[in-house]
Amino acid sequence: MAEAATFGQPWTGRSWAGVRRWAALAAAAMLAACSTVVPRGPVEAPARPQRPQAERPEPVETGLPRDTQRNRVALLVPLSGSNAGVGRSIANATMLAVLDTGTDKVRITNYDTATGAAAAAQRAIAEGAQLILGPLLSEDVRTVAPIARAAGVPVLAFSNDASVAGNGVYLMGYAPAQSIDRVVRYASSRGVTSFAGLIPNGLYGERASTAFLRSVEGTGGSVVSLQTYGRTAGGITGAVTRLNAKAPYGAVLVADAGTPAAVAAPLIKRGSGASTHILGTELWNSESNLAAKPALNGAWFASVGNTLYRQYAAKYRSRYNAAPYRLSSLGYDAVLLTVRIARDWPVGRRFPENRLRDADGFAGIDGAFRFGRDGVAERALEVQEIQNGTIVTVSPAPTGFGG
Repeated sequence: MAEAATFGQPWTGRSWAGVRRWAALAAAAMLAACSTVVPRGPVEAPARPQRPQAERPEPVETGLPRDTQRNRVALLVPLSGSNAGVGRSIANATMLAVLDTGTDKVRITNYDTATGAAAAAQRAIAEGAQLILGPLLSEDVRTVAPIARAAGVPVLAFSNDASVAGNGVYLMGYAPAQSIDRVVRYASSRGVTSFAGLIPNGLYGERASTAFLRSVEGTGGSVVSLQTYGRTAGGITGAVTRLNAKAPYGAVLVADAGTPAAVAAPLIKRGSGASTHILGTELWNSESNLAAKPALNGAWFASVGNTLYRQYAAKYRSRYNAAPYRLSSLGYDAVLLTVRIARDWPVGRRFPENRLRDADGFAGIDGAFRFGRDGVAERALEVQEIQNGTIVTVSPAPTGFGG
């Protein structure tokens, strides 16, 4: 997973100052005085003094200490192993969001899914978590979901696999189907009617091809050719050769990262014509050197905007002396969402899950989003074009949702 580019501009985004409530406790002591009386009768021997009973110590509780002022939220991400980099970046982002909002309503505790997602979820729930942020990987979401569901704890996962959403699981990840639909509709608005696709083998490719066919059909266009390939040496070039047998096309979707797309682009234009548009997916937005690939000049792809992300990345680098992973913004926005809902979330009560289905949606670094009935985040996406070493927005994201 590629790291996002670093940006040197200072943070100019909004910051919310938290409200600090202090309580002062006062104790009053009462003194008792007694007078001495001289007895008239025989003097009785004084009573033997009683040994004071030792006070029993308070029982020691295991796990996290009680917190009666904040709601418990668990962050489940890989903090060790091969995905530790992105997991720690998400964890850092959530801490940054807590500091920026100044919230005193939630307490976030990190749990490492690399050592076992089920164990992490069980421990988090045992320690009082009423909301889970994460996990990152779809297989971990499948493991955590029934555990959280049995406890009545909603899950805000960072996966983009729509098959794991629903039944208390909400996905923050960038869904490829939405990105493909947005760029296809933009190409159609620019007069493109004939499409072709290069699709990698595997689950992502299968879902991308289904979304592509539906989107093109929805615009009234046609998919003339769809070629699959393995991610092996020469795999995509062989697919382009087969693709060019039915050229020309108005646009070709490369449902893969920017690097294989840059390999395919000049071969596509050689066979289909220089005016053929290259279309990309949301995967392109995670590559820091995408604009530096001359072969992709003029290509279009749809993704979340980067304006606020650049500001966030600058502040992240200033605090942690490292560039954030692009996906870390999901963690930041998950905290913003949680803080907003926490205003009406009494401490110790269950998380108000119905608030996640707010039709007006939420706002964050990655723009506006809302959860559909399927639990997948519907995002307001923009279309970007690679122009001579820079990336330019050619179709801004909508400011809201149409209902």
